[in-house]
Amino acid sequence: MMRGQPEFSVAAYTTTGPSCSAMTRKRTVIISTEVTCYIGRGACDLAALPVDPLILGFGDIGEPAVGVMAPRALDAEAHDDLVILAINRAACQRLFGLVPKRGGRWYLPADLRGVGRAVVAVEGDGEAATLLRTARSLELLCQLFAALKAGRMVEAHGTTTLSEREIALVAAAHELVLEGWQDKLTVDGIARRFGLGKAKLTRGFRELYQCTVAEAVSERRLENARQLLAQSDLPVAVVGYRSGYTSNASFTRAFARRFGMAPTELRRRANDRQGAA
Repeated sequence: MMRGQPEFSVAAYTTTGPSCSAMTRKRTVIISTEVTCYIGRGACDLAALPVDPLILGFGDIGEPAVGVMAPRALDAEAHDDLVILAINRAACQRLFGLVPKRGGRWYLPADLRGVGRAVVAVEGDGEAATLLRTARSLELLCQLFAALKAGRMVEAHGTTTLSEREIALVAAAHELVLEGWQDKLTVDGIARRFGLGKAKLTRGFRELYQCTVAEAVSERRLENARQLLAQSDLPVAVVGYRSGYTSNASFTRAFARRFGMAPTELRRRANDRQGAA
């Protein structure tokens, strides 16, 4: 086995006995010293957690969301997540090249929900059942990170009334705003491009991103302006124009509302930092 790779083992158990009182315990599948999966309802065996764990909770699998949990969230005597995956953060970075942010939450595509349900559906306590749980848990973990890296995971900030197809279309519309903010974008034009009604697109932006389409465009323009002010010597008026503002006054007002200071003040501070470096 290559050095630095996790040593996978087939070991699973359900903690019982006097030390557990009468509480129900989730099934614990120790995949390696760096990866543990908890399956079912009830409390988690915290002794089986990897060191410095990233903890991913999959809810009841029917809900289209997966989120990064704090370790203290596992202290509850009963936890509703039917599948919880815990992986050492350093191993996560080594294996997948990224570590999701704390508190992150994403809508779960239907194919990943299917894998999650397959993890829970395994019956029996024999070695073959344990091996199958281990394989499916690893499949869920690997497919989740593949989806994150491919940009298939839409970040969730709350509940949504959208279908999975509509979530994907609104996410594509949001990506268009991020990439094509310099174009003349309109709500009607974006809605037609992605086959969504204007009301559906507007509601989707509010539910998924807590903003309107116009606010998303404005945020992208102002972020571009902030970068230009900090990293170039372009006149403030030119920065505003390149960021989509035809009036220096409207640019200054919008910038001050967003960042709490005028563009000239941000540039002065940036220059002061560079001079002190």
